Amino acid sequence: MFSKFTSILQHAVEALAPSLPLQEDFVYHWKAITHYYIETSDDKAPVTDTNIPSHLEQMLDILTQEEGERESGETGPCMEYLLHHKILETLYTLGKADCPLGMKQQVLTFYTKLLAHIRQPLLPHINVHRPVQKLIRLCGEVLAAPTENEEIQFLCIVCAKLKQDPYLVSFFLENKSKRPETKSPGRAEGVKENVLAPDTGQPPAEEQPDPTSNSNNSNNYNLVTSLLNLTKSPDGRIVVKACEGLMLLVSLPEPAAAKCLTENTELCELLTNRLVSFYKALPQSMDPLDIETVESVNWGLDVYNLKEDAAVFTGKRALISFLSWLDYCDQLIKEAHKSAAAVMAKAVRERFFVPVMEPQLMQTSEVGILTSTALLNRIIRQVTSQALLQEMVYFLLGEEREPETSATVTQNPLRHRLIEHCDHLSDEISIMTLRLFEQLIQKPNQHILHSLVLRNLEERNYLENKPQEEREPLENGQPHDAVDLEEDPLFGDDLSPNSRLSGSDWLSSSPPQSPDHSKSDGKTEVHKIVNSFLCLVPDEAKSSYHVEGTGYDTYLRDAHRQFRDYCGVCHRWDWRGNPKPFEKCNLEIPFFEGHFLKVLFDRMGRILDQPYDVNLQVTAVLSKLSLLPHPHLHEYLLDPYISLAPGCRSLFSVIVRVVGDLMLRIHRIPDFTPKLLLVRKRLLGLEPEGINVDHMTLLEGVIVLEEFCKELAAIAFVKYHAAASSLP
Repeated sequence: MFSKFTSILQHAVEALAPSLPLQEDFVYHWKAITHYYIETSDDKAPVTDTNIPSHLEQMLDILTQEEGERESGETGPCMEYLLHHKILETLYTLGKADCPLGMKQQVLTFYTKLLAHIRQPLLPHINVHRPVQKLIRLCGEVLAAPTENEEIQFLCIVCAKLKQDPYLVSFFLENKSKRPETKSPGRAEGVKENVLAPDTGQPPAEEQPDPTSNSNNSNNYNLVTSLLNLTKSPDGRIVVKACEGLMLLVSLPEPAAAKCLTENTELCELLTNRLVSFYKALPQSMDPLDIETVESVNWGLDVYNLKEDAAVFTGKRALISFLSWLDYCDQLIKEAHKSAAAVMAKAVRERFFVPVMEPQLMQTSEVGILTSTALLNRIIRQVTSQALLQEMVYFLLGEEREPETSATVTQNPLRHRLIEHCDHLSDEISIMTLRLFEQLIQKPNQHILHSLVLRNLEERNYLENKPQEEREPLENGQPHDAVDLEEDPLFGDDLSPNSRLSGSDWLSSSPPQSPDHSKSDGKTEVHKIVNSFLCLVPDEAKSSYHVEGTGYDTYLRDAHRQFRDYCGVCHRWDWRGNPKPFEKCNLEIPFFEGHFLKVLFDRMGRILDQPYDVNLQVTAVLSKLSLLPHPHLHEYLLDPYISLAPGCRSLFSVIVRVVGDLMLRIHRIPDFTPKLLLVRKRLLGLEPEGINVDHMTLLEGVIVLEEFCKELAAIAFVKYHAAASSLP
């Protein structure tokens, strides 16, 4: 009661007193605080019952006003006084003792506002950064402390200041060999001793970071440690702010800080332990569609309603928590200094992917395989940081660079298992795994494509290995015994209007015709290639020209857009415009298409006998590979006129075999063409579902085959046109 009366009286006196010069006013408020400790024996009253908060606020206002009245960067007498008399050091001692009760909160607020409001750089001053460093160590000591909010605000402003001037971080890498502070004998006595300690008279100093002190591994990064402690707070808002602070710190360009971050703090443990615990909290069985379609999650923004989430599907809340933390790890690694990013990404691989995800993917339970593959697909989709993507790719596919052989396909068990799952007895697992690979080959990582496909095509040993003089003479660009598709009655001139492109289309895009199919640069004239694909499916097996809006033009537009996107992804990679010169290729090595293409070609060969959804996914992966702007992949997948080595197959040769099989089977099915048209209309929703149609799987396979050939023709045309337009 007496202290409240004193406060009222003091405010009245201040109101009546004439305004003092700023420095005198500043000193007055500081002396008022120190006198409180000298005169008060009862330290049990909370700080809010004293004038201390008011005096601290006034001191801040004066410092802000002083800076506003001076030239930029000029230190005024009040700031000089604060630095010279080590006011921040004294306040730290008072805050540490929390005397009177609540003083720590007041000190944290004062430091925060001082750093936030004063524009001139304060942290280089030894009498600022030393007490700031000490105060940092007090933060996060106690979980759910009453000062948590003030602690996180203070830590975040320090992080923001370091982001502005990254070199200052060296002040906050504290050598472990330094002696710990000696504890004062008692709370109140220690405070009094500090307040009454004589001024040393040393002028305020700016201290330069000592580069040698940070070159060893014995530094504490207390700022990171305190933020890590606060990420364990039960208050979600505190956790998000702590994560934001860590995001700022990992991005600092100082190598010593990056090294200290990963070697001397528990940041990697926090990231991986939480990732593991969130993953293990997921239900063992989840609907892949739920995993795929749950809204995209940004860390820190996962506002949720438990009742609503439970109503949607079991495990949604756990899934969002996992994906949210994954997003944070990904963004943190993306923002981090390169060396720190590499260490953190490797930690995720070693502590999460290998021990937790790999056993899930290698299990034999079909439900478990489906759930873990769907989760992996979602992870692949979500990861954007180069370092984390690289480690994930090495985890999935291995780091091998040399071409595969049939004997080495099993040397990486996880890679082998995942590719085998593309041809699993369960159609659901096959589709999910194919979708996973479709997602993977679209990621901006060169090793994915090298591992799955390109390493096996490097030597072009899928081509016939005969000297030029030993080869058969060419007729229209082909060996005399080869079937010219355009002369074959199966692919005659009575084609539908949509199957060929009009002559005017080719005038603007094709080069002058040469006597051979192959031009001097080894590229086959594009109109021959396009028509080869468009003519592959015989007329009686075509149904698209009976239905409006299913023409070739749609594929051209899609292929143009997708190819442009792929070129944007691949432009940094050293993919030459032309294939490796034939004379430099080692054609003696037996060709092996590789495990991935083998499974895809095998499935493509069964297109007439497997479910529609499987076929859609197989052709989707093959079309994505065909779009890639690599000359060997283009040659192998999109040039029907290459002379294959004995025993080798290409995408075109696989489709030719399927068409041959189809021709034998068409004549055994009565009313084949009307049935085919009915199935197409049902698939497009133009006809209601009615009675079952015989040979449904075959008919759906024929429709997918026709559409896929049109898609490949469009891709070949778009890629050729892009190459032609880029020539000088």
